[in-house]
Amino acid sequence: MRKRGSVWLANLNPGRGTEPGKIHPVLIVQSQALLDAEHPSTLVIPLTTRLTDNAEPLRLRLPAQGRLKRDSDLLLDQLRAIDNRRLTEGPLLQCAPEFLARVDTALTEVLDLLPVVA
Repeated sequence: MRKRGSVWLANLNPGRGTEPGKIHPVLIVQSQALLDAEHPSTLVIPLTTRLTDNAEPLRLRLPAQGRLKRDSDLLLDQLRAIDNRRLTEGPLLQCAPEFLARVDTALTEVLDLLPVVA
């Protein structure tokens, strides 16, 4: 069962240019309502073990936990929709609500979704 905030392995091949390819862990960020409705694609953020310090809001560090064996960075600028058949194994872990709040804040900044003041 896919849940918002869970980390799964996904086959991201073929990667193009700066896109991650291969099999990578991904964080599911799609709304739970769409997941429950069995929408055919899922919004995810790929993870990498090539860590870069002090790179917020483009990267957030997710420490190794659960079945995620290595510290990883979320690549927030690589947000993408994937076909559900690309999700190969999971969940590896379920992120804490506090961490998801940080992800939401970073996505708001990366996507320039800050509230417009009239």
